[in-house]
Amino acid sequence: MPDLTTAQEDVLAAGDAAPRERVLEVRDLRVHFETAAGVVKAVDGVSWHVDAGETLAIVGESGSGKSVSAMTILGLVPSPPATFPSGQVLLHGRSLLDLPDAQQRKLRGNEIAMIFQDPLTALNPVFRVGDQIAEMVRAHQKISRAAANKRAVELLAEVGIPNPHVRARQYPHEFSGGMRQRAMIAMALANDPKVLLADEPTTALDVTVQAQIMQLLEELQERRNTAIVLITHDLGLVASHADRIAVMYAGRIVETGTTDEIFGAPRHAYTYGLLSSLARMDHARPAKLEPIPGQPPSLSRVPPGCAFHPRCAFATEACRAEVPQLLPMAPGSDHLHACLHPGEVAAALAAPKEVAPAAERSPSTGAPPVVEVTDLVKHFPIRSGLFFSRTVGAVQAVNGLSLEIEPGTTLSIVGESGCGKSTAARAILRLHEPTSGKIVIGGQDITALEPTELRKARADMQIVFQDPYASLNPRLTVRQILTEKYHLLGGELTKDTIPELLETVGLSPEHADRYPHEFSGGQRQRVGIARAIALNPKFVVLDEPVSALDVSIQAQILNLLESLQDEFGLTYLFIAHDLSVVRHISDRVAVMYLGQFVEIADRDDLFERPQHPYTQALISAVPIPDPAVERTRERILLAGDVPSPANPPSGCRFRTRCWKHQQLTETEKQRCIEEPPPLAAAPTGGERHEVACHYAGTREVLHA
Repeated sequence: MPDLTTAQEDVLAAGDAAPRERVLEVRDLRVHFETAAGVVKAVDGVSWHVDAGETLAIVGESGSGKSVSAMTILGLVPSPPATFPSGQVLLHGRSLLDLPDAQQRKLRGNEIAMIFQDPLTALNPVFRVGDQIAEMVRAHQKISRAAANKRAVELLAEVGIPNPHVRARQYPHEFSGGMRQRAMIAMALANDPKVLLADEPTTALDVTVQAQIMQLLEELQERRNTAIVLITHDLGLVASHADRIAVMYAGRIVETGTTDEIFGAPRHAYTYGLLSSLARMDHARPAKLEPIPGQPPSLSRVPPGCAFHPRCAFATEACRAEVPQLLPMAPGSDHLHACLHPGEVAAALAAPKEVAPAAERSPSTGAPPVVEVTDLVKHFPIRSGLFFSRTVGAVQAVNGLSLEIEPGTTLSIVGESGCGKSTAARAILRLHEPTSGKIVIGGQDITALEPTELRKARADMQIVFQDPYASLNPRLTVRQILTEKYHLLGGELTKDTIPELLETVGLSPEHADRYPHEFSGGQRQRVGIARAIALNPKFVVLDEPVSALDVSIQAQILNLLESLQDEFGLTYLFIAHDLSVVRHISDRVAVMYLGQFVEIADRDDLFERPQHPYTQALISAVPIPDPAVERTRERILLAGDVPSPANPPSGCRFRTRCWKHQQLTETEKQRCIEEPPPLAAAPTGGERHEVACHYAGTREVLHA
């Protein structure tokens, strides 16, 4: 590792930027696991570094080795079963892998800290949040319990948690998802570490909370000059927050460079494939996404030569014969790639992309709607007393929704977690019994059907669930799962039915006799889709069908859903919180907040002319996978969390978090407090654009 003087000379020679101290360096790291299937090379010769005040993003699909490399740095990978054939991890030049366990524990949480992906499982549920943070402080500092508790409250305040004295005495389950992640950050920062490893820190969060968390990390980094290693598969997040990027595939780094270089001039086919797979909120809808074919390889059976060659459109015999070395784009360049065909990648990047014609999918077909929902209400009673016999309130999950979906089109419902999206979808299918309202599907009043009639009607209305593994019976083969559908709901079943159904969703007939655990996540979701379309339904609910998938697999599923819709004329209700996916697949979009629609419009009309301040905040919070665009964007950051649906605010339910409400006069504010805004024609939108805001379109969007 070069000394600081040499590093300073290099930086000063490149320009006037202030020199940065190299804090953490990984050299030729290899982490292998001995298994019955062979040696799993989880990390296979990885090298990278991160400097003080810098953010390095490590990106790649699930199973590429990102998290294992980070856990190794902290000494959290047990040996056995892991072995470390080679490699060094240097913190300020000191080798970490050679340290005894006792010394590693002194460093862990002190000089290097980690923010884990799921704060609910990372926090101990039986201890108060403040006590857990204080424990981290006392583990590395010789201070009293009272001083540690005081420091815990200060840390909670520093990460933006309101009423920190009260919150410190609460348990993790009493925090929202965003607040739990803030508490995790407070714990990680308790001892002012020099390096912060953030492993998918925002994956489980809504886009509005994600924006809050990432802004918080940036502010803390600026104040503390912390080096951050961001492990993620969200390329939009990377574009807006990373200084440099390392792209991993099958345990190796295949390309590394600055954020501008990776997004603007990728030279590895895998990097190009990841970028091409993305649905973008700021672009016209492409005719089709360009997914990476196939699946990532098993790390116990990595293909010879370039590990990516079985999925690569540019692969040649040379790719199958030799492992490409990580080489600079030009002599002295820090943009490195391990691809034998960088010229072909550059040419593919520059080639014009086909855009879907505007008339290919008209937002309005003029045909009678397949689905008509009128004043749908779903409340869950809150019970108390002996044997919970007394009703003391109600959770207003869905409160007066009305919608129509025309045949062969897609209506998407978007909003933060807890807004009632999934509850509304299940109530429409009568998986939850509606409290009131009317639901008509295919001309049939679903709310009036008796149980026997309802079962017969289910052939026309189906659902694809968010988690395909949880929704498929692990003890049945795919053939049995699909056959069960016909036995329960009728329909002609021949020896060719199941093979043809599997081929329709892109699976092979021989997959029929496999169990769910033998499939990848994307393949399991295809089985779920096959089950949903088995009886040619009129209407399909898609409840977050791609949220748990890697971006390349996500693109495959989105293309499949569009193809099936075109082939069979399916009508979709698409539930999602990813607005980039929503813009790609939708014809109309409904924005939901605290059980009610606040805006509904044709897709392009809503994204290009949002009228409600909540919609404007959602759109501004979505990261765009383009560093140049991200540098010029200004965001609207919403304060606080979604109120409890058991006790929603009076008047406009969004007013407690509304940035526009803060600019109103006292008289105008009083109207928001007292008068619920109706869903009415938008002031400046299209003819089918409705918004529920007293002051929609009356002021320019406030940029934070």
